[in-house]
Amino acid sequence: MTTAFALALAAIVVLSLLGLPIGHAMIGGSILYLYAKGLDIGTAAEQLLNGMYSSFVLLAIPLFILAAEFMNSGSIMDRLLRFCNALVGRFRGGLAQVNVVQSIVFASMSGSALADAAGSGKLMQSMMTRDGKYPPAYAAALSAVSSVIGPIIPPSIPLVLFALVSDTSIGYLFLGGIIPGLLIGAVQSGLIAYSARTRNFPVEEKVPLRELPRITWEAFPALMMPVILLGLLYSGVTTPTEAAAAAAFYALVVSAFLYRSIGWADVYRSLLTSARITISIGMLIAGALVFNYVITVENIPKTLSAALKAYELSPLAFLLAANLLLLVLGCFLEGTTILLVIVPVLLPTAAALGIDPVHFGVVVVVNIMIGLVTPPYGLLLFMMVKIAEIPLKDLVREVMPFLWVMIGALALITFVPELVLWLPRLLGYKG
Repeated sequence: MTTAFALALAAIVVLSLLGLPIGHAMIGGSILYLYAKGLDIGTAAEQLLNGMYSSFVLLAIPLFILAAEFMNSGSIMDRLLRFCNALVGRFRGGLAQVNVVQSIVFASMSGSALADAAGSGKLMQSMMTRDGKYPPAYAAALSAVSSVIGPIIPPSIPLVLFALVSDTSIGYLFLGGIIPGLLIGAVQSGLIAYSARTRNFPVEEKVPLRELPRITWEAFPALMMPVILLGLLYSGVTTPTEAAAAAAFYALVVSAFLYRSIGWADVYRSLLTSARITISIGMLIAGALVFNYVITVENIPKTLSAALKAYELSPLAFLLAANLLLLVLGCFLEGTTILLVIVPVLLPTAAALGIDPVHFGVVVVVNIMIGLVTPPYGLLLFMMVKIAEIPLKDLVREVMPFLWVMIGALALITFVPELVLWLPRLLGYKG
């Protein structure tokens, strides 16, 4: 590590601690590095512009965010919740099970864990704590951990970012995330079922079976969204970005014309919110693109790859080491930063060891999603503390059992690659 690189890292840490957004801090540290090395500081702007404007894939991110905003603004979420309640609400702890099922359904429309927690998570928190049915800390913990399912099941903004840094097919990455996402949901549901018996959670009023066809019909247009999205992607009719645009348009048409639940003011608010979220993500990507140039100049990926080869790690040992590294980093760093800065350093070694990029991408994203609910700095923990207005220590206590079962699911996904690769191979993936 050169003095210039150490100086850049110190600048990024100090600027972040002073409250500057991490994207801006990475740009500032990278410019300092270029100056210290006697390189043209205009290279920073060149890397930023080339990276941001040459990647068609990046356009999918604001479009998926916009689709989620249209869903949240209209009555789509309410109809989906009624549908989920009709399916699983009749069992002991049924409302807690609804929280997981709605996250699986909503996953196919959002692609963002934070969007899921802010939208349906806030609504579920209110429903679960009404009349003292569930402890507020348990409801908040469940809303946080169920939200991580969203970015694993397609569409997924983190998987889009992994495709960006690894040049892997978005379509096959999306397919690879389906079974792992369902597995995470299954282990959460299993833990809820156990807790429901031991903690005597309430049984909700049963929805009569004769009502199920009507409730399903009302939710049908919303439930068709993932079918349309994945159909467009895997039939080859559209690119991932065009499919994202179609998803946003479909969400708008269903909300505005079919359900008649949003007006012009709601559309404007959704566009504004999407723009703000996109700008914050965009600045982070911009900073990472510039800093990744610094990492390349320092030859860190090749150096790390050579060092790991010297240890003669097997593919399995490397995946285990990568899991441990990503889980630890997830305790402190934001997921997008890990994807854009840390993962590119690991990719050459993974490729050299013959690890499938689709498998590796899904493992990375599952790690990062678990990081969102890992103490001390999991972003979803802080979000739910604000939403539920509860102490962080109470939330962490309720999150820990979910964290352990999710890590168990991660181990399965890591050591049994077919859980990720079976669906992609079924639809033509040759990896």
